[in-house]
Amino acid sequence: MCGICGVVSVDPRQVEPAVRSMMRAMVHRGPDDEGYEQLPLGTGDQIAVAGFGFRRLSILDLSAAGHQPMFNPDTGDCLIFNGEIYNFRELRGELEGRGVVFRGTSDTEVLLEALSTWGEAAVEKLNGMYAFAFYQARSRRFLLARDPLGIKPLYVAGLPDRFVFASEIRAMLASGLVPADLDVAGIAGMLAYGSVQSPHTVYKSIRSFPAGHVQWFDAGVATGQVPEPPRRFWSFPRQAVAEDRDEAAARVRHLLHASVLRHLVADVPVGVFLSAGIDSTVIASFAREYTPQVTAFTVGFGAVHGEDEVALASATAKQLGIRHVSVDLDLENMPDKWHSWLEGMDSPSVDGFNTYVVSRRLAAEGVVVGLSGLGADELFGGYSTFTRAPRWSQWLRSLAFIPRSLRSAAIAGAGAFTSHPGSAEKLADLAGGDPSVAGIARSLRRAVSNRRLEAMGLSPQSVGLAADYLDFPPNRTEPTFDGDPFNTVARIETTQYMTDTLLRDTDANSMKHSLEVRVPFLDLPLLNYVSALSGTTKSDGRHASKQLLRDAAGGIFSPEIARRPKTGFTLPIGAWMRGRMREPCEAAIEHLAGIPVIDGAEVRRTWRTFLEDEGAIHWSRPMALVVLGSYLR
Repeated sequence: MCGICGVVSVDPRQVEPAVRSMMRAMVHRGPDDEGYEQLPLGTGDQIAVAGFGFRRLSILDLSAAGHQPMFNPDTGDCLIFNGEIYNFRELRGELEGRGVVFRGTSDTEVLLEALSTWGEAAVEKLNGMYAFAFYQARSRRFLLARDPLGIKPLYVAGLPDRFVFASEIRAMLASGLVPADLDVAGIAGMLAYGSVQSPHTVYKSIRSFPAGHVQWFDAGVATGQVPEPPRRFWSFPRQAVAEDRDEAAARVRHLLHASVLRHLVADVPVGVFLSAGIDSTVIASFAREYTPQVTAFTVGFGAVHGEDEVALASATAKQLGIRHVSVDLDLENMPDKWHSWLEGMDSPSVDGFNTYVVSRRLAAEGVVVGLSGLGADELFGGYSTFTRAPRWSQWLRSLAFIPRSLRSAAIAGAGAFTSHPGSAEKLADLAGGDPSVAGIARSLRRAVSNRRLEAMGLSPQSVGLAADYLDFPPNRTEPTFDGDPFNTVARIETTQYMTDTLLRDTDANSMKHSLEVRVPFLDLPLLNYVSALSGTTKSDGRHASKQLLRDAAGGIFSPEIARRPKTGFTLPIGAWMRGRMREPCEAAIEHLAGIPVIDGAEVRRTWRTFLEDEGAIHWSRPMALVVLGSYLR
């Protein structure tokens, strides 16, 4: 929806210039309006100034009544807010029942009044995607909050004499107040998994504010005083509930209908991302019922490399009776899009180019809001990790009598004689790592193996990370279900891959084109219900993936669509890297090889292996090097 930013300092002279620089760096997040306010923090001897900045993408209440920073005229409270509150109408009715009089029709005003009325407890009433800063006038302090799964981004930097926050990392750097010193732990995590792992970024001073948390700040934050730690206000259900699958399917269908209806609320045009798979087809089908004029968009690259999803998606759109637009890619226009994607990247990731090109086309069509099927795979079991992780865990536990190091060394040694050494290295990591279902699920998401990272001089010990290149416990907050492998994998996929890759990249790559992407599968009532179901209710482990979702979608469309396997916006990245995009890729590789914290010889060796042997390593591994090198140029 928008971009928010702020600076807290005891020196008022540095606040406004820094905030306005951040606002300029986020014009793409909010081309319709901007606002700035300066607010007093603290009392007595401990005082500071907070500057709040805002860029607006108008979606609800396009009038000036939706302007931010928004003040409550009765209390003096102030709010800057990025996102959407989907249950704002229900909250508005509750507040009106308490005597609140509203001036406009935006969800921002409802959120402001809710915070003024209920304080911090208001977040527990919210259903939406959001990151916001709320200034409480009576206490002269402010609250930061982020939605339960981190759909909307928020970054913070606590420095000895100032505090900075923003929706984007590049905006933080644009403030001129945040140093760009590299964080080797963030770099190592990015190479290990293909995207930076929270709470790290690739910069030492910048951290990702935790999803599902709130935190109060007062004037002391401007002088480096450590505030009270963030408080978690939302968690996954701790107990799994077994229900009749037919009843669960009916409930899921009802909740999905309600979710799509809420996510369609907008005063601007809405589109749907449509692949040939079941997730986006369900969203498009339900959206059609409430908004017949909705348009579906599909990325096509048949002219570049083989077949794509356009024909299947077009047939689906025709059956649903909705307008369909194909986003055609070809070799001639690929370099410009590739360069633009890399140059505009807010955090380095191997994912997101597909979202970037589709979002660009939606924006060109005048669409401001796009609905995505993101989240269904994590909730309903759409990845191979849901079956592979339990199977691998059981096998490794049966070999517990063999030391992990010996298992790993044997597999790594055998890999030297195969045509797929990269796969053998990943298998060696599996054999020598955590044998739990959670540990295997994490390992299956790896992009670069332990062996290659250590050859680059990035051993987990040297960068201060655990053996799996993540933070040490207890900083890991995702709960797992003992004895319920399905839900254990679901938690890992949701809190790691989805939050740190898919959601972050979707937000950055869509907002680059002033497009808001909404994710109906992550609607809070649906999320809470499905997450609490036992794994056996959602899948028997033998039939098609996302079995419960398919049951819930029964009768909505033809059996041919319902039986389709998992698909998505898949692009032939590896072929492009070896072909038309080779020159800029090699430039990025050379830049990365020259960074002191990384062994350049190993970076170059990985790239040569990728070029010389297509089967040796998956494209995502050298792609991680290319993206990081390009980002740091």
